[in-house]
Amino acid sequence: MAAWWTTLSEPVATDPARLDRRTAVALLVAAVYFMENLDATVITTALPAMAGDFGEAAAHLSVGISAYLVALTVFIPISGWAADRFGARRVFSLAIAVFTLASLACAAAQGLWSFTLARTLQGIGGAMMVPVGRMLVLRGTPKEGIVRAVAILTWPGLVAFMLGPPVGGWISTHWGWRWIFWLNLPLGGLALLASARLLPPSASTALGFDRRGFVLTGSALALLMGGIEMASRADLPAWGWAVALLAGLGLLGLSVGHLRRAPEPLFGLAPLRIATFRACAVGGSLFRMAISAAPFLLPLMFQLGFGWSAVEAGAMLLWLFAGNLAIKPATTALLRRFGFRRVMLVNGLLVALGFAACAGLEPDTPRLWTALLVFISGMNRSMQFTATSTLAYADVPQDQMRHATTLFSVLAQMNTGMGIALGALALSVTELLRDTPAGQPGVGDFHGAFLAMAGLALLALVDCWRLPADAGQRLLRR
Repeated sequence: MAAWWTTLSEPVATDPARLDRRTAVALLVAAVYFMENLDATVITTALPAMAGDFGEAAAHLSVGISAYLVALTVFIPISGWAADRFGARRVFSLAIAVFTLASLACAAAQGLWSFTLARTLQGIGGAMMVPVGRMLVLRGTPKEGIVRAVAILTWPGLVAFMLGPPVGGWISTHWGWRWIFWLNLPLGGLALLASARLLPPSASTALGFDRRGFVLTGSALALLMGGIEMASRADLPAWGWAVALLAGLGLLGLSVGHLRRAPEPLFGLAPLRIATFRACAVGGSLFRMAISAAPFLLPLMFQLGFGWSAVEAGAMLLWLFAGNLAIKPATTALLRRFGFRRVMLVNGLLVALGFAACAGLEPDTPRLWTALLVFISGMNRSMQFTATSTLAYADVPQDQMRHATTLFSVLAQMNTGMGIALGALALSVTELLRDTPAGQPGVGDFHGAFLAMAGLALLALVDCWRLPADAGQRLLRR
């Protein structure tokens, strides 16, 4: 990893001392990504245990996951402004502190709504950590170094995704689910110490704050994601989520108009005029929503549908993220051999087929076959995610990189939250169609949800088809 960062940094600086510091900063950012991604996945296998303590249906705890992601989505747009206005070091350190303290509040929660509020605060901290760290790495990176830069940023997250489910299942079984959040305290403390030591004081710039853009954009995203989450709840009235979705769409239209006209917008929309960025940021949203549902649906099916323990479900989900890691060394070689467009089309089809295959799993399916299917699905998921995340910045000029990273981060986080909510919604709709008691999904209900996600993944191929054959070739030069 240090060698990769040295290669990335050569066009920017050649002084060894500075390169060593940049390598250390890159590792710090990677560690923070690890903590944030671990926290996002570690509770998936703990949901049944948490639901038992809170007296709720396990599927209803998706609101705790979605609230975290809603907060990330709403507050990510101000991260770039805050870093420039108050200094990246100050914002980065404060975000780590907020995230760590919110973890303590999650551990102390006594019910679903107090837990949801704590997760919201945790999401606000994460919203400042992730994009500021990404900007620290991508700013000044030449085009030929973006593939390696994205690899540096994604590897720690994939390791966290791999460890999260089995660790969450083991902790909730043997220690209790609250330890999942108490473990963030030493991690956050170490990250704070490292940031104080490694990050140099950063200058601040007197920038105006686009309050109207923040209110419009944040309200629109919160209402859209909240509306989908409400629609997945059979115990909530239909008019509530319908009003939320309609209001969210209306505010989204107003926010787009404002961002186009404002002299100093919260984030610019100019990168959307770039074909490759538009295809990956907007069209790729369907793909990201589909794959985000898998880590939510799989452990629930294994536990509620198959009757497995939390540890067994977490161990099986480990194969999904092992597949993510296994394909990483070959990703760049495959992209160079076949090109972005061909890889994204063929691999995207395999992603959809993987969801369809999950709809054929039964409690008596041999576990070896289940593990193999989950492993291959993880490989396909990782390849598509890396390809879209890398191609997005292929043609973005440096003066638009801040707007591009902010906009892509907003969409990516919104997609993750909406994917979980859509997975829960698909499960609820299948329960309704099959006349299953609410909150007691069976194996057939999970099959229906997986087929719905397969259809969503197929729709994502439309934008891949529209890409030019040579899309992203400049990124793959040796």
